[in-house]
Amino acid sequence: MIRKVSTDKAPAAIGPYSQGVIADKLLFASGQIPINPATGEVEAETIEDQATQVMKNVGAILVEAGCGYENVVKTTCFLADMNDFAAFNSVYEKYFPNKPARSCVAVKQLPKNVLCEVEVIACLY
Repeated sequence: MIRKVSTDKAPAAIGPYSQGVIADKLLFASGQIPINPATGEVEAETIEDQATQVMKNVGAILVEAGCGYENVVKTTCFLADMNDFAAFNSVYEKYFPNKPARSCVAVKQLPKNVLCEVEVIACLY
């Protein structure tokens, strides 16, 4: 059975996709950007502040799915500028001390010209 995950505590999908999908015992969460779900706006300007908002958005989807950061087994991180790698990591490691598998790539541009985006896969057990 496949179940969609949706919460108003994370930004609404801005396209034809779900915030997350649960298949069997895995959550596949769509990439989160630093939109404040209360305002629908990108308010943070620095990579640290944007990464923090991204992690809060990811966390809201995890909670809605019935798990937490400790359940994450894989992340994919997108940065607009690889020069932000160290600063991004300083925030990332606070949320993922269990060190899930990860890919981190620089991309030409992200939606709304944000500095970072993160998607996760979590195990529901």
